[in-house]
Amino acid sequence: MEKILILGHRQPDTDSIGSVIGYAAFLNHGEPGSHLPARCGKLSAEASFALKTFGIEPPLYIKSVVPRVADLSINRISVTRDVPVADIAALMDAHDIRNVPVTDERGRLVGMVGEHGLARSYVRQTRSGERTITPLPLDTFARIISARVVVRASDTIGGQICIVIDAPDIVRKKLVNHDIAVVGDNEAVQQALVSLGMKGLIIAGGAKVREGVTEGAQRMGVSLLVTDLDVFDIGTMLNLSLPASMVMETEIPRLSLTDTIDQAKRTVFGSKFRAACVVENDGILRGIVTRTTLLPDIRRKVILLDHNEVSQAVEGIEQAEILEIIDHHRLGSISTLKPVKFLNDPVGSTSTIITEKFLHAGIPPQPPVAGMLLSGIISDTLILKMSTTTDHDRNAITYLAPIAGVDPHQFGIQLLEKGMNLSGATIEDLLTRDTKQYELFGKQVIVAQVMVPSSDFAQTHAREIRHDLNRLRVQRGVDLYLGMFTSMVENASELFAAGEGTLLRSLELGDQPVHLENMMSRKKDLVPWFGERLRAS
Repeated sequence: MEKILILGHRQPDTDSIGSVIGYAAFLNHGEPGSHLPARCGKLSAEASFALKTFGIEPPLYIKSVVPRVADLSINRISVTRDVPVADIAALMDAHDIRNVPVTDERGRLVGMVGEHGLARSYVRQTRSGERTITPLPLDTFARIISARVVVRASDTIGGQICIVIDAPDIVRKKLVNHDIAVVGDNEAVQQALVSLGMKGLIIAGGAKVREGVTEGAQRMGVSLLVTDLDVFDIGTMLNLSLPASMVMETEIPRLSLTDTIDQAKRTVFGSKFRAACVVENDGILRGIVTRTTLLPDIRRKVILLDHNEVSQAVEGIEQAEILEIIDHHRLGSISTLKPVKFLNDPVGSTSTIITEKFLHAGIPPQPPVAGMLLSGIISDTLILKMSTTTDHDRNAITYLAPIAGVDPHQFGIQLLEKGMNLSGATIEDLLTRDTKQYELFGKQVIVAQVMVPSSDFAQTHAREIRHDLNRLRVQRGVDLYLGMFTSMVENASELFAAGEGTLLRSLELGDQPVHLENMMSRKKDLVPWFGERLRAS
């Protein structure tokens, strides 16, 4: 069963991580194992602390949801090098396929047998008149020529095959004991061949086998087979006894499980086989991709939490099938081809919305899940001090804290201190750790928020902050790159901005940092305030 991914944004904060874990647990309660919590960015120190505190593994890292070969239903049929052509042809017919990969005994790809290769091999062998078979099981050879084994001198058979139509004296001069002879209803020739100690004797046309011939074959160690096929038909069927190693081709198009579907299409449709083998670095065959394999429209099924903008979503979101969006931010730019569930509630955190789903369903979350949801609410509301905080958030914390077994205030201080751990981090690290990108009135804007103990940090590092902001703006190719340094203790933020000089002056951001009293929330305080300035500029 395909698992549905539940993903937060590219800069996964504690709310993003807590909500995807919580919602996956909620949905898996009714459909166990159907939903997978995932992330598309590096964990923050704060989120890592919460995960460790409550003993939960981090959500699976998903770099991209672009459809890949691993998402396809791959045909895994293959044969080893010793399998005869007859069995390969039967395999093709049974599974309606045109190509069969060939592997060694360890499962490593060594070649491929295709319909065209079979045809060329058959024509070449027939035209040259060669009749040689490599050693193969006696029962397999008997099956190919529709024969019954009368005398089993060995479990395998192989060698030069001669069709005998001469008199016994001539026969003795032409053949050696390691050959295989095909003969008709001529007892004298049969006896002569047996006396040579041939590797094998095939009696064609359903001729009766005399007792003396059978006894002689047993005595001389000659495998004796009888078939209803005539000599011509036996010669035709001998080609089908050739092993895969003699008819396979070794120049084979290859794919990896991580290759995109678009890349797979180019490889398959550009190949003479109209197929490609899936092989990883270890050489082991994973399967074969054909044109039929590529017919379905493959799209990863995803649920997006804590964002609804393309710029914040996992790479390849345009090629995914979005089933649902749950968020608490402003409406963004994501569009879908099909109607989807969309819940956007202006509460303090997405974890609050997920908590209310548990409440409404009467399903209490497990303590570790409750702890992660609690962490998400505490982080996004700064222990209920943010202007975005609502009664929904307060009620959710009251509900979750006893289940998680922690004091929300004491734990909240520990959690936020982890998030504000600035030791060892460069200014660039801080300005890229927690970012959101917006399109505001025709301008591409990135807003980084950094939690600091006090405004002294921003004042002390002002020069370095301005320098790195300007460099990051150019690197990211945006119009404006803002750095919001927020102090929970002072209930205020210091704002830095990088952009074209005329634009900054029109926004009254020439002198930096700008002190923003009572401005704690990026989405509810800063973005609306800054958006109004942009609109008026």
